[in-house]
Amino acid sequence: MPVKMLDTTAFRNVINGELTSTAQTRHGINPANKQPNPDVPVSTAAELDLAVTAARAAFKKWSKTSFDERRKAIHAYADTIEANKDALAALLTQEQGKPLSQAMQEIGMALDWARTLPTIELPETVVQDNDDVKTIQRYTPLGVAGAIVPWNYPILLAIGKIIPAIYTGNAVIVKPSPFTPYCDLKLAELAIPHFPPGVFQALSGGDDLGPMITEHPGIDKISFTGSTGTGRRVMASCAKTLKRVTLELGGNDAAIICDDVDIDAVIPQLGILSFLCTSQICMVIKRLYVHENIYDTFRAKFVAFVKALPIGPGTNPDVFFGPIQNSMQYEKAKNLFATIKSENLTAILGGAEIPDSDGYFVSPAIIDNPPEDSRVVREEPFAPILPLLRWSDEEDVVARANGLEYGLGASVWTKDLERGRRIADQLEAGSAWINAHFEVKPFAPFGGHKSSGIGSELGLQGLTQYCNTQTLWIRKA
Repeated sequence: MPVKMLDTTAFRNVINGELTSTAQTRHGINPANKQPNPDVPVSTAAELDLAVTAARAAFKKWSKTSFDERRKAIHAYADTIEANKDALAALLTQEQGKPLSQAMQEIGMALDWARTLPTIELPETVVQDNDDVKTIQRYTPLGVAGAIVPWNYPILLAIGKIIPAIYTGNAVIVKPSPFTPYCDLKLAELAIPHFPPGVFQALSGGDDLGPMITEHPGIDKISFTGSTGTGRRVMASCAKTLKRVTLELGGNDAAIICDDVDIDAVIPQLGILSFLCTSQICMVIKRLYVHENIYDTFRAKFVAFVKALPIGPGTNPDVFFGPIQNSMQYEKAKNLFATIKSENLTAILGGAEIPDSDGYFVSPAIIDNPPEDSRVVREEPFAPILPLLRWSDEEDVVARANGLEYGLGASVWTKDLERGRRIADQLEAGSAWINAHFEVKPFAPFGGHKSSGIGSELGLQGLTQYCNTQTLWIRKA
């Protein structure tokens, strides 16, 4: 089959294998220059009904295909994405703002997920087998999944929902963020040759489309990635029709730096892991607890490293910090930056808008040992503002790391692996790392504790979130 090459000038919904338009359109904004991106559809309840009807019809046939058939289709689809990775990366930078190098990294991770997830086998477990009866526990697909994708990693996080849904035998309807609809619409368009009509659809829309999807009685499961506040509303909406739901929500990840680390070796890692994607990632480091014995030396070298990271449009070579993605988040960031002055905090680096900037740019800020109850410590910033905090007592720093409603990820950095394991075992987080952070692999499930989410994505557990568990009883007599 010839590879479909991508046109990134026109954007349409994908419904029942066809590219469709709507009566009303809207457009996103390029965050690097605030210029309008192309028009995209504004879907209504009528378009959603058409997509759900097509998905339910497609599910009846797709759910009966073998895992091998689904793997073959998914791998061919991944090849098509890879053939168009340059165009997708440029489009991702245009709509999201992240540097081209980080856009290519996102696509590379998405390809890894797309190719690895279908290698995981869903087990059938014989729980009883005697002369009279055989009992088997197995997994069956749910039906139609709704994938609600955020604006920070629109390709990767869409693939993390699409592939598990399709591989386990479901149909899926993708709703991109209104801020970043472009790449997700193209992911659906590229899929048209590889899957039967109705198996993989995408609808662009405004803020009202999400509630339509979560309340629609023809959709059986919602996978949502976004803020904790919106996640609560999604869960309440899904309850009306008893939908299955997976929620990957906000985080305020702590990293605990012990006094035995090689400071020069860990600082580049910690700097990148705190500020990647202009800190607009739920699982990057957002609180950096540094042991008092090394705090002053660490602080000076960390500030110097971050200060040297270039800021600018993602199309510029060697840029690390792109813009904040949208005006809403930009205003939230400025409001949080204002607390540096209002709460009498000490900024040892930055925290201001870039003068004469055409886009939503801010300089990264590092706050020197703020109080634990300050907003820069307690709130998830989703912007490049990072508190550096002293610690001396292990029990105390664990309590501080666990002291928020969030529980997405946390890490410990030390040469003493026994010490690292002792601390990591006490962290209330869905992912705990020792000498690493934000490591996510398709074969390993991830999700949040406490207010950071419900359920898991990726891994075998993530796949089973798109299934019902079924017990089969076979009476032999």
